[in-house]
Amino acid sequence: MKRQPRTREIAAALALRGRREMSDLLNAAPPYRMLTQSQRAPETLAVRPKPLIKGDKAHGAALLGGRFALAGEMLEVSEEQSVWDCTAPSKRFAERLHRFDWLADLLAVEDPEAPLMARKLVDDWLARFGKWNWFSWEPHVLEGRLWAWLLASETVFAEEDPETPRRLKSAVRQTLRLARCLSLMPQDKTRLFAAITLRLATITLDLPAKLQTQAQGALDRELTSQILPDGGHASRNPCAAADTLIALVVLDRAADERGVTLSSEVSRAMDRAAAFIRFCRFPSGGLSVFHGGDEGDSRAIETALKHVGGGEGRGFNVAPHSGFNRVEAGGAVLIMDSAGPPSGSHSADVHASALAFEFAAPGGRLVVNCGWSEDQPRTWREAVRATAAHSALTLEETSSTRLVAQGWARALLGPRVAAGPEPVKARRNEEDLGVWLEASHEGYRREFGLSLRRRLFLASDGGDLRGEDSLYRPVEDGAPANPELRYRFSIRFHLHPSVRASLSRDSLSALLVAGNGDGWRFRTDGGPVRLERSVYLAAGGKPERSTQLVVSGEAEPYGAGERPPNRVRWAFQRLGRVGAAG
Repeated sequence: MKRQPRTREIAAALALRGRREMSDLLNAAPPYRMLTQSQRAPETLAVRPKPLIKGDKAHGAALLGGRFALAGEMLEVSEEQSVWDCTAPSKRFAERLHRFDWLADLLAVEDPEAPLMARKLVDDWLARFGKWNWFSWEPHVLEGRLWAWLLASETVFAEEDPETPRRLKSAVRQTLRLARCLSLMPQDKTRLFAAITLRLATITLDLPAKLQTQAQGALDRELTSQILPDGGHASRNPCAAADTLIALVVLDRAADERGVTLSSEVSRAMDRAAAFIRFCRFPSGGLSVFHGGDEGDSRAIETALKHVGGGEGRGFNVAPHSGFNRVEAGGAVLIMDSAGPPSGSHSADVHASALAFEFAAPGGRLVVNCGWSEDQPRTWREAVRATAAHSALTLEETSSTRLVAQGWARALLGPRVAAGPEPVKARRNEEDLGVWLEASHEGYRREFGLSLRRRLFLASDGGDLRGEDSLYRPVEDGAPANPELRYRFSIRFHLHPSVRASLSRDSLSALLVAGNGDGWRFRTDGGPVRLERSVYLAAGGKPERSTQLVVSGEAEPYGAGERPPNRVRWAFQRLGRVGAAG
């Protein structure tokens, strides 16, 4: 279904850009900053927020040595240099640098030099950019920096440090700027996190009641519009929902310590998000990987869920608003993407993953999608958004969802969705023997005249996952213009990096050994199975090499998809323990 940007969407983006440029122009003038960012700074913080996500000591040790690894790129700084005077390798690197996303890693190092270096970098930033800078005072950059400083308050705002008053004054100025430019941010998760940061800042900096009320109102509006009734985020990214919950728990704890009562919308959002995150978690504790998310921080997620509570009851197995189905049996978990991508600004990071699934057994993840992490090199971004980077069927190596093409529209709106696979339909049938999922989408109908249907069955003992992928021509479309045409398709099953795979002699099956040594047999009636290279990006850190099973064929442009070559059946069946843990 076509989703080319509408005139109204383009007009709204142009208007927003104009307002932001005007705001930047005004803030470049010292008199305007004095007028809008004048507020008495406190002598100390009213409360010191505690982070849930711990820093990475290895990254912190590299920072102490002058090696800044951000956004998949590296910048080495000598002792004589300041990182703020160096040329950043990319805009993404510069954003992460000025957001101070690395601060928690540095402070995780058990070295007395770490807090000294952190304070020096903060002070050096203030000396260069503390008054105003077009780039580093951008709303999404400012928000990240303010959040990082507040969560590192024991170091950044240490009471015995003579520079703390200057840092507090800057934090107040940045908070006032954030309050004024919140409405200038895109209506996506960046604005939601900015609203959470703003509310936290008003509490910790003990700002006037009027500003606290304004911040709470802004947060309530974003929570209402972005957290769906089933607890998912409007972007359909499970990690975005988890990050939201973690941030809200940090806010809730700080407010409770300060004696501030947050609105009922905050508690409602936390309850909903917690339920959805439990829905998206695998037994190992990590999240399912869809629409630009990664596995998440398992320990932080667990801490956030304990804070919210309410996890004793039976969870749900369908997230209708977020568009996912979950099947759990015998310790195995299957999660399937059963909806199309969101629209508007929330679609800028979505993946073409309709009908893709992930499957985890008690021994660990087995079938995955390639995923994404903000720590990965940008060169991977477009590739992993394609259908081929998911455990799904592709037709003629085409994605089921198309993005806005390169050009002025993409430069203005970002890489949003131009054409989706809608309608995406799904139904579920639960029996004593197991659970059936059946879903279909129309992502290939317009171009190739074929619809896709996927059927999945997970047995009640969790040891038998069966699937059927069918390409069929809808009856109402009539006969194809050229019945002799054939369309090449590939069904991919990306395996987790911990899984080892080997083909049988006839190449119609494969033996899989999970990380704990459990064995699985993959079988298909669709022809030879190939083992190809793949990559897994959702664990963070460097891209991990992995393997994918690929079954290919040539589909006819007609038929109901009830027989070969337009129908392929396959299965993953547990064998027991066949090898040693990797």
